[in-house]
Amino acid sequence: MEIETRTYISKAMLLELRRIGVPIGQWVILQNVTWQEFETILEELGEHRGSRLAYENGMLEIMMPLPEHEANKEIIGDLVKALLEELDIEFCSLGSTTFKNQQMAQGIEPDQCFYIQNEVRIRGKNRIELENDPPPDLGLEVDVTSRTHPSIYQALRVPELWRFEQGQLQINVLQDGQYVAVAESPTFPGLPLIEVIPSYLEQARTTGRNAALKAFRLWVRKQIT
Repeated sequence: MEIETRTYISKAMLLELRRIGVPIGQWVILQNVTWQEFETILEELGEHRGSRLAYENGMLEIMMPLPEHEANKEIIGDLVKALLEELDIEFCSLGSTTFKNQQMAQGIEPDQCFYIQNEVRIRGKNRIELENDPPPDLGLEVDVTSRTHPSIYQALRVPELWRFEQGQLQINVLQDGQYVAVAESPTFPGLPLIEVIPSYLEQARTTGRNAALKAFRLWVRKQIT
């Protein structure tokens, strides 16, 4: 009977979600959402949607990013990919894949994420379960309309979190279970990315994506020669 009750609640909640609708640039917060309901909502909404979800101890947040948000996260993600390629570091980019752990009652869909140090451990896998698999090595959150959730990343033990907000890049690393802002990324030691990434992001807005990425690749090559 308990399972039937939870199924009924989930269907009612999904109906309300369809009625509410989330305007672009806004978010909706639902309280007292069970893990079963969270899983059902993920399944019903599907992967091909514009909304982004975050779940923490019964609180579900549904966000609809603005175009500015999406543009920024795409360019920053491309810069990270270019950096990894120029450094000849194997990686796997999984975008806004849903990462969740039922035991921790936490779930997040990052703006972008990368497996770097642990890339070989998830190589070839079609599904990642954080109960057995490692979390992404690097998460990226762009705080334009969607809010970052460092507490969820901390609970999921993501080693490094980049937060881009109001034109500034902050690099956080996990130390003793808490994020600490640092001057350099431990993944890319010796590179002043806090200053450089925002600069090339701004350049992409004026000269175009391809021109900015080409200039960034040249800059990286100069740093490593």
